[in-house]
Amino acid sequence: MSEVQTLNRNGRIRALPPSPSVAVVGATGAVGTEMIACLERRNFPLSRLKLLASPRSAGKHVTFQNRDVRIDAMEATSLEDVDIALFSAGSAISKDFAKSAPRRTVVIDNSSAFRMDDDVPLVVPEINAAAAFDHHGVIANPNCTAVISALALWPLHREAKIRRVIAATYQAASGAGASAMEELRASTQAYLEGRPYEPRVLPHPYAFNVFSHNDKVDLESGANGEEIKVARELRKIMNAPDLRIAITCVRVPVLRAHTIALTVEFDRALSVEAAREILSTAPGVKIIDDRAKNYFPMPRDASGQDDVLVGRLRPDPSDPTGRSLMMLVAGDQLLKGAALNAVQIAELLMKRA
Repeated sequence: MSEVQTLNRNGRIRALPPSPSVAVVGATGAVGTEMIACLERRNFPLSRLKLLASPRSAGKHVTFQNRDVRIDAMEATSLEDVDIALFSAGSAISKDFAKSAPRRTVVIDNSSAFRMDDDVPLVVPEINAAAAFDHHGVIANPNCTAVISALALWPLHREAKIRRVIAATYQAASGAGASAMEELRASTQAYLEGRPYEPRVLPHPYAFNVFSHNDKVDLESGANGEEIKVARELRKIMNAPDLRIAITCVRVPVLRAHTIALTVEFDRALSVEAAREILSTAPGVKIIDDRAKNYFPMPRDASGQDDVLVGRLRPDPSDPTGRSLMMLVAGDQLLKGAALNAVQIAELLMKRA
């Protein structure tokens, strides 16, 4: 097998070996755990798997391909023998280690640290695969809500240019990590048993409650950080700098998989039938749209699925021009919204000979 060509952090072509060494940074977190599972399930052609996490996790073991792999503490020299590093340990760790990684290492970073940097491509393989090869050592994995939304929007945008998007999200605990998922379980049990439960991870009681996304709110605009990130990242992923986006992000008491209600205005009329036909052949998308049974995308169906579910397709009755459609989207935040997309980027790098 020939070597795979990619760019090092000086912008020069270098070769990835046909069986690269791979590291998962943040291996014990919710996304890191899914990265390991995706590498195994998809038979990624690695020669060695290196697992890195905080010092408190050092010494633990994870089973991969029927063997135990030790977890080591992340240190300055941890990536010296690594070809591809999948980062999911938060922005602080990424800022400390990603751009200073050895020249041989391509970093695929799941944090928000570099997503909007001009020299860092923000990649969804089904949308802008070519961007992955124009990197300087770091490739950014987009925000989970941006990825899930983009999978539904992009195929339609190619047919009829999108002018405006209005979105409301219903975001699961998985988006805030394993500790938030455990808080939802524990607080729900306490609620049902009539016991008090003081939130520790999220700012408000989670059981049987919904609240504005817990990211910091900009006092001047009123937008929270999640809303700002999604809007900016969608424009970058879709290469649509003038796209108008209004989004409200809400945390809901669901363990896994985000749901998004989208109202989309195009530059010309696009029928429901045409949109459904376009989306039915779009990569990474599965149509769930049964009006007779009132069955549409749900997080319980999206959980554990690689595809993003799209349905509830209908005209927007508030738009007299007929250029707007409404839809419901659901996708697994831990998979296509994070771990799977990162592994797919790594697979993309391996395909170019």
